[in-house]
Amino acid sequence: MKQRHGRATLRILLLAIAAGLSHYATAGDTLPWKKTENALVVDGYELNTIDWEALTSDKRIAGFISKASDGLPESFSCTGDHAGDTVGHCKTMWRKYAVSRELFQTRRLVARAAGLLWGAYHLARPGNPVDQANHFLDYATPKPDEMMILDLEGIDPQKFMSLEDAQIFVGHIKTRTGRYPVLYTNHDTARYIAAYRNDYPVLARLPIWYARYKPDVKGVFPMGNWDNYLLWQFSAGANCSKRRCPYRVPGTLTDIDVNVAAMNRADLAKIWAQGNLLPAREPDPPLILAKMEMEPRARPEPATVVAVSTPHLPPITQLPAVTAPIALASQDALVTSSVPPREINALNYQDF
Repeated sequence: MKQRHGRATLRILLLAIAAGLSHYATAGDTLPWKKTENALVVDGYELNTIDWEALTSDKRIAGFISKASDGLPESFSCTGDHAGDTVGHCKTMWRKYAVSRELFQTRRLVARAAGLLWGAYHLARPGNPVDQANHFLDYATPKPDEMMILDLEGIDPQKFMSLEDAQIFVGHIKTRTGRYPVLYTNHDTARYIAAYRNDYPVLARLPIWYARYKPDVKGVFPMGNWDNYLLWQFSAGANCSKRRCPYRVPGTLTDIDVNVAAMNRADLAKIWAQGNLLPAREPDPPLILAKMEMEPRARPEPATVVAVSTPHLPPITQLPAVTAPIALASQDALVTSSVPPREINALNYQDF
């Protein structure tokens, strides 16, 4: 019943967004963060400095999302062969990992005590996606009311987690927690997933946290796949300086990331951690896909997709069990793909 109610709430909110009600931001709005009714969310990583008393004085800020895990788990053994690393550096990374996790836990206590919504993201790297998913869950220990996010920075499988592996990652998170994570990504990656959504049916149906540092996303947001963003990261160190910044968060420096929600604070809280898939969309016709191809660039080396046999791990104790399946053929499976790599372009971060 709780699952069905959550899905109904999400559907109502999506319909309200599509109808363009005044208290919702849409992908066609310019400077939506200027509308005081739209909730703001701050996200940070371990090197951001934060004065929490000052930050929480800004009542527009509804939530805080923190970096949690990063790629594969750190090795806690600094003996023997550790990929050519020195023993000294291995011990330094071990200490850095321990300190960053303690900082994560402290920030969560402070943020939640201040009444902020809390979320955590995993930075996706090349490497076993099941191990990375388990690493994230062990690190972040997400509670039922906390958002989970997969941070996918690009589509080059030599630099970032491949899209095939990303589907395995989110499927494993769903298997263990009963919820799907949100997808954080940039314009080029979102557009690629939207165009080839038939190849990546789970990624293409995750709620999207969209990064693009422009005054608006009208005409460029991948509307053929997502009706709207859940969050839009509009301000970061890339477009915020001491002289000019889209939004200044008290108690932080110019390198803090700021996001606008597509709804007000109360409605954002209702769907913050639901973890449901969005409605499926038909794939684009070949003509649309052809128009998306920019000038040819070097083809990346294909990622090696290994079939992983995973033990049936028990759900995390504090998370609810799944009560009703979502209608998607491969939703609970660890999704693999034999789709060959396509001609993909290097990310142009100047285009954000």
